[in-house]
Amino acid sequence: MQTVGLVVAGLAGLVIGGELLVRGAVSAAKGFGISPMVIGLTLVGFGTSTPELVTSLQAALSGSPGIAMGNVVGSNIGNVLLILGIAVLLAPIAVDPAALRRDGMAMILATLLCLGVVLAGAIPRLTGAGFLLALAGYLAFTLWSERRSAAAAPVYAGQAEAVPGPDMRLGFALALAVVGLVVTILGARVLVTGAVQIAQAVGLSETVIGLTIVAIGTSMPELVTSVIAVRRGQGEVALGNVLGSNIFNILEILGVTALVSPLAVPPEIVRADIWVMSAAAVLLVVFARTGWRLGRREGAVMLGGYAAYMGWLLT
Repeated sequence: MQTVGLVVAGLAGLVIGGELLVRGAVSAAKGFGISPMVIGLTLVGFGTSTPELVTSLQAALSGSPGIAMGNVVGSNIGNVLLILGIAVLLAPIAVDPAALRRDGMAMILATLLCLGVVLAGAIPRLTGAGFLLALAGYLAFTLWSERRSAAAAPVYAGQAEAVPGPDMRLGFALALAVVGLVVTILGARVLVTGAVQIAQAVGLSETVIGLTIVAIGTSMPELVTSVIAVRRGQGEVALGNVLGSNIFNILEILGVTALVSPLAVPPEIVRADIWVMSAAAVLLVVFARTGWRLGRREGAVMLGGYAAYMGWLLT
């Protein structure tokens, strides 16, 4: 019970801390006069990925690469099959072709990069640095292209608007962001400790724990943002949130984690899970291009696929 309490407390810390961090950072950015499009592309993307980043870093530094890798791979699978599946069941999503061509292609390329390094068996510091450079290039290209064409700008602006809570005074917003970051770090430490103890107690590998409990818990900010977006009739924001999160998870989280502590890839990830992640990414793009719309039928397929994957993983 004490171990389960650690996991629950850690997950709660990640959810609460991540939400406080995103709310404070977005409100502070508005106070500094930063445009909603830039806020949605950068701060919301970085902010909602903070639980995954802190948890993977904590796991890698604690000598648990299975949790670190499982967290990233499991989060990307969950973002597409679970979170987007739920969002689409709530309301069908119209797909913007220009946004999908750029961000969908970026997600596929990031997924292929991840597949390549996973099959190599390790992620050294040099690869981590390369991932971060690729992320910087993607962000720079996106901002440059948005100045030339407003095709996808409403998506990123909508991501900023989908962050819950009213605007705050600048000083309070900055303090809230700092508190959120501290709570997120503490939550990640407690979660990793509890997850390792559960793996040892029930005989599951740390990788499986990372792919399930940890990945689902750290993806809660993306779920909240996506549900809020579709309830406001901004389904394209939910899609953009998932695409952006998957890109950030690979390029930012694996990049930073490998730069701080090089990662050995667990054999379980190589055998199956990286292929499930790659298939989910391709499935999303195929569904999105079919009629440029994601309907409830596609959402049911995604959720069914996630249920089947979880069943297979745990048995």
